[in-house]
Amino acid sequence: MSLNWKEIDLVLSELDLVGAKIERIIQPSYDSVSLGLYKAGASIELLISIAQGACRIHSLTSPPPKPERPLRFMECLRSRIRGGRIEALRQLGDERVVRMDISVPRPADEEGAPLELQSYRLYARLWSGAGNIVLVDGEGIVVDAIARRPRRGEISGQKSTLEESLAGARRAEPASASSGAGRVFEIRELPGEGSFNQRVEAHYAARGGELSRERLIATARERYGRKSRVLEARIAELEARAQEFRGAERWRELGDILMANQAMTIASKYLDCEDFFHGGEVSIPVEARLSIVENAQRYYERHRKARSGLADLESELEAAKTSLRSLGEELAALEANEEPLMIARALAKGGAARENRGRSYPGLSLERAGWTILVGRSAKENDELLRRHVRGSDLWLHARDWPGSYVFVRARRDKSVPLEILLDAGNLAIYYSKGRSNGGGNVYYTFVKYLRRAKDGPKGLVIPTQEKNLAIRLDEARLKLLRSLIGADEG
Repeated sequence: MSLNWKEIDLVLSELDLVGAKIERIIQPSYDSVSLGLYKAGASIELLISIAQGACRIHSLTSPPPKPERPLRFMECLRSRIRGGRIEALRQLGDERVVRMDISVPRPADEEGAPLELQSYRLYARLWSGAGNIVLVDGEGIVVDAIARRPRRGEISGQKSTLEESLAGARRAEPASASSGAGRVFEIRELPGEGSFNQRVEAHYAARGGELSRERLIATARERYGRKSRVLEARIAELEARAQEFRGAERWRELGDILMANQAMTIASKYLDCEDFFHGGEVSIPVEARLSIVENAQRYYERHRKARSGLADLESELEAAKTSLRSLGEELAALEANEEPLMIARALAKGGAARENRGRSYPGLSLERAGWTILVGRSAKENDELLRRHVRGSDLWLHARDWPGSYVFVRARRDKSVPLEILLDAGNLAIYYSKGRSNGGGNVYYTFVKYLRRAKDGPKGLVIPTQEKNLAIRLDEARLKLLRSLIGADEG
């Protein structure tokens, strides 16, 4: 449950906070802030939470645990209002919006001059699903917000319109104390002893964390489910291709049958021949525009590529299955975690699913079937990759006629770049270029040793030689898998 406006009024009436000094600021989670206050020899801990289904403000008997690392909004509040005093604290009408007026002493510009007071307003909008905590300076400009919401103007540098949007807010008359659709709000009876603040704290201590945890677990399941579906689709595709490659010996046999029937004439899309490998007759698909020998050579080439590519394909298939198993294990670990803050941290980092890739590169990088692909997203990253991270035997790709990223495929000893990896790199080159909106385009590629820096040109600009062309049509399924491997699947 979230507190209603009458309950918020009761919470504030029990707390004598005007004149209290703000000595400590902790942000225990991504949706809550705790202010450590001091007044008349007593310490007070005030919690403000905008957790969905658990929006509230109340005192705590002890400070909450500190986050593992400083969070953005906490650092902002510490730099602006720590050491300040609360000049006023009230709820705006019956709108569940709490306003805290704060004055902070600042040193004057001139030495020896008295301290100047700087004014701030801290708003807490305790609306479930649309809550926020916003810091506004004395000029009415938003300094920052715990949840940046551009549509509401709740981002740094914008004029705060929060109070203007509540201009119609007014305290409802006792006889019709309602808000929306005739609903009447009353102060609920909470179990336990002590003040209303104490009973509210006890209620959320028992249930509030669980509510937050349930929401986080739902987010984790949705995120991991999306990644799993991408991997499952890719696994199905790879298994189908691997099965086809495992039957590659048949392509060599079909080539031999064609070579044994060179005297025949191709009159249709199929050539009926005796199958001297398995007996009977076989209809072999052929290209009418090619000779029988040329058709046989095509089957031999398919056989050769399948044999050489099967090992890489099976390696990629096993890697995809391992990733899928890891996703399931990581989700299970999150579901077993009872601490909401730890779950929130894992989700903020992209989940534990992100693998430790060892060496780090500028820009984006991914591992695919044993091949490393690097993507420079800016002139600086392109130049950094060229200078310090790639060698002459690495492959370079770039969208033809469009500004965009440099994509590199790191070389492997005694291995040529497979077509699938080349198509991956080509898709990334188009995707991270100005030609993305066209749905495809041409990519030229060459070895890094054939790149020449443009004389007096901008940073990272190179002129390729001995380049080849690759026509690319963006493949959304392929890109989804590549972005998930990079860690950009949410984008």
